[in-house]
Amino acid sequence: MVKEELDSNKRNEAWKHLLSSGIPCTIHNCVKCCIETRMPLTSVDIERISKQGYKIKDFVVKRKGERQLKNVDGRCVFLGDDGCKIYSFRPIGCRLYPLVYDEDDGKGVIHDFCPHRHEFKVSRDDVENLFALIKELDIEL
Repeated sequence: MVKEELDSNKRNEAWKHLLSSGIPCTIHNCVKCCIETRMPLTSVDIERISKQGYKIKDFVVKRKGERQLKNVDGRCVFLGDDGCKIYSFRPIGCRLYPLVYDEDDGKGVIHDFCPHRHEFKVSRDDVENLFALIKELDIEL
């Protein structure tokens, strides 16, 4: 690559936001990933959310042996009119989204479903956290 191309790539990366920031979702008022969610939950997620006063039966559903966030009328149970009601306590999978695990390739990828995927920056820590999540979910199954 020539120097101008490298500089251009660095500039393009500079305006991107960390996954955990949620900034693209907020500025676009996007909740697309909260509709018909199949977000898996770890024991740690469930404990963190239940400590906020929520009953497990009200936000956890089991699908194929996996605990996931419950949907009500096709929306995540925690999705309110002003966005996520538990944003600071949301599951690790929500914090990492749109980074998802591609089972076919065995790697983390940005999910095509996310309309603002190009605005996120994925760090090495994000990828490590994704693989730790996958490992934890496998252990808990």
